[in-house]
Amino acid sequence: MTDHPQTGRTGTEYRIRAGEYTAAVTAQAGALRELRHGGRDLIVPFPEGGPIPDYRGVIAAPWPNRIADGRYSFDGADYEVPVNEADRGCALHGLVFPLEWALESHDEASVKLSCSLGRTAGYPHELRVVVEYLIGEDGLRMTVSAENLGSTTAPYGVCPHPYLLAGPSPLNEWTLEVPAGSFLEVTPDRLLPKEVRSVEGHEFDFRTSRAIGTTEIDHAFTDIKFDDDDDGGQARVLVHDPTGTGVGMSWDRTCRWLQIHTADKKPPFPNRLGLAVEPMTCPPDAFNSGVDLIRLEPGAACTASWGIFAV
Repeated sequence: MTDHPQTGRTGTEYRIRAGEYTAAVTAQAGALRELRHGGRDLIVPFPEGGPIPDYRGVIAAPWPNRIADGRYSFDGADYEVPVNEADRGCALHGLVFPLEWALESHDEASVKLSCSLGRTAGYPHELRVVVEYLIGEDGLRMTVSAENLGSTTAPYGVCPHPYLLAGPSPLNEWTLEVPAGSFLEVTPDRLLPKEVRSVEGHEFDFRTSRAIGTTEIDHAFTDIKFDDDDDGGQARVLVHDPTGTGVGMSWDRTCRWLQIHTADKKPPFPNRLGLAVEPMTCPPDAFNSGVDLIRLEPGAACTASWGIFAV
């Protein structure tokens, strides 16, 4: 996404566990620092007490991905938020990741944290954002709820930002399955949206599981296939290592978009450490395009959830 950006240092963290699963969640950014199954990492962790590299595990809100030039218009007014992706001139991953989140509750298998987003010139709205991490025998479930506490309608979007680990082999050797029929073509220099294209016949067609190989991905996918179970439908990304281990991520119809990133880095930064899988409620630069942008009315709330599990 960028050249190794880092958020502030983590301090307080909370551990949860159930069955073979364990996790660590930081108060800084409300981030998922570590997730393991049977002692095996399911996400790329970061050191306890250190900075958070590459936005690993953070909650991206009130927008996922990027806003071009940090500028947007909403309900007839123009706004500008800080640019934190200097090389591409974009505002990346929202406003809540720099915050210290407050503890709401914590027990052996769950932790709930919250933060308050106050009015600023670039985002003149008041939100309360709550994240709950809940571990069960079948994996980790994350739920994020945002409530508009102010008197103005707020533009809103959200996503998680984990980097999945299928196993010990290089990412090129992992197989990937993505239930998406289209992807968002972007400009090569700034990764800004151009047009939605079919994956048919394209190197981004992972509807049938196959090796990632040398394919470089930092794109949003859509036209996602959900199942029709009693939970209102789930979609799943599955990643397998040739040694036999794997990891999956699931989400519901709240997120009609999915960012996939193969974590390509130039030296001296470590390259392709994991696969970023980010179910999103809206696509990149939705504050400008308006595509699937949530209008959070005063007093209204929006909830989205995702799961990570070993396969």
